Amino acid sequence: MVMAMDSAPHPATPSNYCERVTILAELRALLGLPGFRKLFAVRLVSQAGDGMFQVGLANLLFFSPESQGSAAAIAGAFAIMLAPFTVVGPFAGVFLDRWQRRQVLVLGNAVRVLITGTMAVLMLTQGVTPAIYVLGLAALSVNRFLLAGLSAGLPRVVQGDLLLTANALTPTLGAGAAFLGGGVGFVLGLLMPAGRIQDATALACACVVMGCASLLGLRMSRTLLGPVRPAVGSIRNELVAVARGLADGARYLAARRTPGQALLVMALHRFLYGVVFIASILMSRNLLVEPGDRSAGLATFATVIGATGVGGGLAILLTAVLARRMAPQTWIAAMLLLAGVSQLVLVPEPGFVTVVTAAALLGLAAQGAKIAVDTIVQRDSEDAYRGRAFAFYDVLYNAAFVGAAALAAFLVPDAGWSPGLFVALSVGYVATAVLFGLRGSRTAALVRQPTSG
Repeated sequence: MVMAMDSAPHPATPSNYCERVTILAELRALLGLPGFRKLFAVRLVSQAGDGMFQVGLANLLFFSPESQGSAAAIAGAFAIMLAPFTVVGPFAGVFLDRWQRRQVLVLGNAVRVLITGTMAVLMLTQGVTPAIYVLGLAALSVNRFLLAGLSAGLPRVVQGDLLLTANALTPTLGAGAAFLGGGVGFVLGLLMPAGRIQDATALACACVVMGCASLLGLRMSRTLLGPVRPAVGSIRNELVAVARGLADGARYLAARRTPGQALLVMALHRFLYGVVFIASILMSRNLLVEPGDRSAGLATFATVIGATGVGGGLAILLTAVLARRMAPQTWIAAMLLLAGVSQLVLVPEPGFVTVVTAAALLGLAAQGAKIAVDTIVQRDSEDAYRGRAFAFYDVLYNAAFVGAAALAAFLVPDAGWSPGLFVALSVGYVATAVLFGLRGSRTAALVRQPTSG
């Protein structure tokens, strides 16, 4: 059903035909820029290595026989994996405006090679130990830093109207490279003998790919990605300024009303979605397959994630067509109601088909709501505050997921399923949808900007 909808041809009207021709021309123009090609190659290879690393880390922390399969252990490991995205991200720019970004990409990937290689050796010799958690946290923090560096360097190799196309193209294909890298790491792991050798395979493969990304960075000149004039002054003062900027962004969004309310709804959704995510890992590991069958558990979870991705892809198509006919707030409420339905599907004791179906529906709802929330924040945030607004958005988006992991440690059973859990999740989604759909503001409030001097 989904495949049929995805592959259905759309009538070629003169307007969308011209849009397609323009996009293809811009893509050709981008690939004709030597600096962009070099940076793009680093992104694709670096994120492919990250995909392999994350598959290896998930296998170690969630599915290996040595990992604990309890809800508390899974939620704790997941919170560790998400922490860098909450803590490192907002402050990365302070250092990326001081250090040559090309060097950050080269040395950052080299550091990841060292960390990941050490993890693979420790896995072969000692198994899952506290050192694995510490090194995994360090590697994910470096990766968050690298992603920020890739984005910060993009305007140095792409200028003018092409920058919009580059910003749309590079993260999407980068995510695709990570997905592909993760798939390759998963398949290679299945070909290895079960045990610690299998655990370390994806990490070893990630080492090789990360090393290639570091070498590819050397093709760029040292100063290509900037900064042209590195920032000077106290790092401590700049870090404090970032923290104040996040607080300013939060106050502005709340006063502006529409973007603040949209972000609050998104945070509630991410919180509920995080609980579902932990439950999905536990069901894939402890309920849907024979306990202890790590390969089947990881394959089941990969299928669930794949179904979520299919739903997200369908959301892009449906939102582009249907959301134009209603206010973004109404579309968000509709998506939250769909998310509530997806949880009701799981109330009867779930089987594989049921879980995959619910994952696809939730993926559709999650991505559809996020597109509309992004639109509201972009549209209703004044330019002077937009950067701080999105920085706060990024922190809130990831912090809600970490908070969900903490809650899941106490609420989610070790099997990942109970009727009361999914009824409660459904009620949470439906209540949020009704409240936001009926009481949410449709017009942004006027916020007076402070005058200088």
